[in-house]
Amino acid sequence: MNIIIIEDEHLAAKRLSDLLKKYDERIIISTKIQSVKKAIEWFNENPEPDLIFMDIQLGDGLSFEIFEQVKINCPIIFTTAFDEYAIKAFKVNSIDYLLKPFDFEELANAIDKFKSRTNKVTDNNFAQNIQIKQVINMLSKEYKKRFAVKIGEHIKLIETIDILCFYSSEKATYLLNNEQRNYLLDYSLEKLENLVNPKIFFRVNRKFIVNINAIKDIIAYSNSRLKINIKDFKAHEIIVSREKVSAFKTWLE
Repeated sequence: MNIIIIEDEHLAAKRLSDLLKKYDERIIISTKIQSVKKAIEWFNENPEPDLIFMDIQLGDGLSFEIFEQVKINCPIIFTTAFDEYAIKAFKVNSIDYLLKPFDFEELANAIDKFKSRTNKVTDNNFAQNIQIKQVINMLSKEYKKRFAVKIGEHIKLIETIDILCFYSSEKATYLLNNEQRNYLLDYSLEKLENLVNPKIFFRVNRKFIVNINAIKDIIAYSNSRLKINIKDFKAHEIIVSREKVSAFKTWLE
């Protein structure tokens, strides 16, 4: 299977490559493209692959702009941290829409879906009624509204809207609420990313998921990174990792 990856975050592209090789070592990744401009140039000069993995928000624009310049007939699996493009994605020849951070099982299911339809896809109308239903189910996903935390012999319920951030420290995961209280959770940050609303919460680095309503200040930091100040929270320095800065700025809007 011949695949190309269109992804502007180096770490995300590498992780996707590793997952693809885990799925099938025979997969050939022809190229990795980081921008709309480079993608258009590549499609104008090369034959289409069997399958494309395409991020939506690239450094120089949305990947949908590629379709305005070149005709792409091969199937596409979109990968993105944002769910608002799902309907638009299925207007082009998409077979799946993976929300970051997706795991190996989700990736494998998407490729299995591609393989089950045809060895070399030529028909762009992929059971659209089924796909639309899948998109509606995804967009209507119920995110976690509260967390139950244990305090001694008691269980306390904390509403998600009252959580300023989630963070990891010394191999444990905590939430910080608007009363500046920290509570231990049984979830990993990876799991929490799928439980909370991505319009409200964003994972800025390996250790922090922040609530957009809790951000008090954003400061330019070294190496093209950003520093975040959260209301009255000074226990840890919160830095937006360089590879997430572009997506973080888009999320803020």
